[in-house]
Amino acid sequence: MDVTDISFWSSLLSILVINLVLSGDNAVVIALATLNLEEKDKKLGIFWGTFGAVILRIALTAVAAMLLKIPFVQAVGGLLLTWIAVKLLKDQDGEDHHTKSAGNLMDAIKIIIFADLLMSLDNVLAVAGAAGGNLVLLILGLGISIPIVIFGSTLLSGLMKKWPWLVSLGAGLLGYTAGEMVLNDSYFHFLSEITVLEYLIPWGLAVLVVIIGNVIKRSKEKVKEENR
Repeated sequence: MDVTDISFWSSLLSILVINLVLSGDNAVVIALATLNLEEKDKKLGIFWGTFGAVILRIALTAVAAMLLKIPFVQAVGGLLLTWIAVKLLKDQDGEDHHTKSAGNLMDAIKIIIFADLLMSLDNVLAVAGAAGGNLVLLILGLGISIPIVIFGSTLLSGLMKKWPWLVSLGAGLLGYTAGEMVLNDSYFHFLSEITVLEYLIPWGLAVLVVIIGNVIKRSKEKVKEENR
């Protein structure tokens, strides 16, 4: 791990941005799960629920990072991440996570951990791809980004509603990461030796994700308006 390498810092920045973009819903889960708790229990619920979710996420992401070293797995993961990025734009108006308020501290912790586990596929896959198999970078990125997510995801969610282009920017980053995952796949690594494809695949997927996601989103909005 060379901290003087620009690629290290760009990967770390990608992990931070990906977590912020994809973890906005986690703040909603935490707020709802601890809604009916006493103030003291609410703080404990947020801390222990988030702590448990972070440990599980690090473990899952480490496993994903190792699996991505198997031929074709990273390429398939890149295609799946492309779909997730399009879905992020398509479902920009929000989703119902069916999260309920907990009646006691232990229930709140269980709800936060379980809900985070269900919603972590996109985070795990994207972060593992951005880390490029570097477990130290992966854990460092997650360790830094989780506190930011806890305190900043609600703010980011508000900013995304105010400036929708931020969602497109985040989706584009996921598309770019997906392209890099394809290039880093051990079977398709030869593509990265072709200069044109080395840039065309990541940037092409980034642009494609933004275009397709927004087209589908506008089509859904048009159908909704026609059905009113």
